[in-house]
Amino acid sequence: MKLKKKVLVCDPIHKEGIEKLKQTGLEVDVNFTISPEQLRRVIANYDALIVRSRTKVTKEIIEAGKRLKVIGRAGVGLDNIDVETSEKRGITVFNTPEAPADAVAELTIGMMISLARSIPLADQTMKEGKWIKKDLVGWQLKYKTLGTVGLGNIGERVARIAKTLGMKILITKRTPPSADLLRELEAEYIPLRDFSSFLQRSDIVTLHVPLIPQTHHMIGAKEFQLMKDGAFLINTSRGAVVEEEALLEALQKGKLGGAALDVYKNEPPEDLALIRLPNVVCTPHIGAQTREAQRAAAILIAEKITDSLR
Repeated sequence: MKLKKKVLVCDPIHKEGIEKLKQTGLEVDVNFTISPEQLRRVIANYDALIVRSRTKVTKEIIEAGKRLKVIGRAGVGLDNIDVETSEKRGITVFNTPEAPADAVAELTIGMMISLARSIPLADQTMKEGKWIKKDLVGWQLKYKTLGTVGLGNIGERVARIAKTLGMKILITKRTPPSADLLRELEAEYIPLRDFSSFLQRSDIVTLHVPLIPQTHHMIGAKEFQLMKDGAFLINTSRGAVVEEEALLEALQKGKLGGAALDVYKNEPPEDLALIRLPNVVCTPHIGAQTREAQRAAAILIAEKITDSLR
């Protein structure tokens, strides 16, 4: 008798994604608290695995997955999945970078405005009964230069919104964007080999790159020194893209005017020195945490898993 194909969902995804999997005849098991050891023991029973960011799909887990044909991440990035081992085993790996793009882009712009106008500090002090109006002299974003590192689904949306705010757009990435897109965004492309020029010209640097060996700590002490005095840094990509110790020093010494962070080296952060600074706006990795984005990611990953297993 032919075995029914089985899917294990290890992290919470929208119920519509799970229903979509079941409707195609797949057998779906859900365990949102499964430990790495438990996963390693049971993965041999499954044809497909669905995760978000909590579950780390390591080499040991992949090698234990004797039936495993596909791994799906409902979200952006693949840094919690050993893609190299998966490819060697002939296992297909999917994610859904298109699903949360609007949500992350909107959070990025919200963080930018929060930094420019000190909104979190204004809110906090008002609630403490203080009236510090004279201390809260901010920036207008119009005519400021936004340097966008990466121009994928999220980076492009950020650039489009920034354009409507009247900002000048600089873009750096591995390969040049199309001439049509640059004209549409009224943006200037600066090759990565000229990264120093990109940093020197940007009032705000926003990061939209995956975490790969080439981007690990791509922003550190050297890069902070190249940035304008009082510039802002926004990171809604991955924590390890930025060297946190160097960022802390740049903020404490006044080299940077502020930073906005949704991602961290360790999540949740173990050292709170950085996020406690008054010129740091911080959120607990909520870039994709909207109802719309979660629903879209679940449905998309269900469709990709189903198509692959067929």
